[in-house]
Amino acid sequence: MLLAFDTATPAVTVALHDGERVVASSTTVDARRHGELLAPTITALLDEAWVPRQDLTAIAVGVGPGPFTGLRVGLVTARTLAAVLEIPVYGVCTLDVLAAEAVDAATVDGPFLVATDARRKEVYWASYDEAGRRLDGPHVSRPADVATDRPVVGRGGLMYPDAFPRPVRPEHPDARVLAAVVSEERAELLDPEPLYLRRPDAATPGKPKKVS
Repeated sequence: MLLAFDTATPAVTVALHDGERVVASSTTVDARRHGELLAPTITALLDEAWVPRQDLTAIAVGVGPGPFTGLRVGLVTARTLAAVLEIPVYGVCTLDVLAAEAVDAATVDGPFLVATDARRKEVYWASYDEAGRRLDGPHVSRPADVATDRPVVGRGGLMYPDAFPRPVRPEHPDARVLAAVVSEERAELLDPEPLYLRRPDAATPGKPKKVS
């Protein structure tokens, strides 16, 4: 029984996969409530599927790229559960999950980009071939610097139409797809470490200067 979740975007998305299919899932889009939503959603899905935590055999988690706070919620939860239950945890680039869903849903018909909101008027992005294999990235850039006429999957395509005139679905990652990607080994499996791509906004102050 695989528990999959991603908090690298405004979506808090969770799914349970029994090795053959998804048995329960939930997605809530709320950029400010990752910490409040994730644990209760996991508990609710386990109860809905009548699955005790001890029956979980692995965890899949989106590792970003994404903003520091939301991404940290998912990764800390994944590592904590894996340690307590003594089960493996597999990380997947969140952009790869979006790419896989776009290919499965046939919203792309050739090479494409995936772009998500990086805030500060930037996007996290990666490029893919028509089969959803990552060719470049992930990176963080200004939209104008990676402007393209190719289809662009993800929230970034919707936010910056001047740079990305062909936005396509999905907008946010789906844990059901993350679970399937891990079960079928359709993307590179990573350590559960965050892909921040840049420093967090909050930083430890440096050593104070001497007063002369």
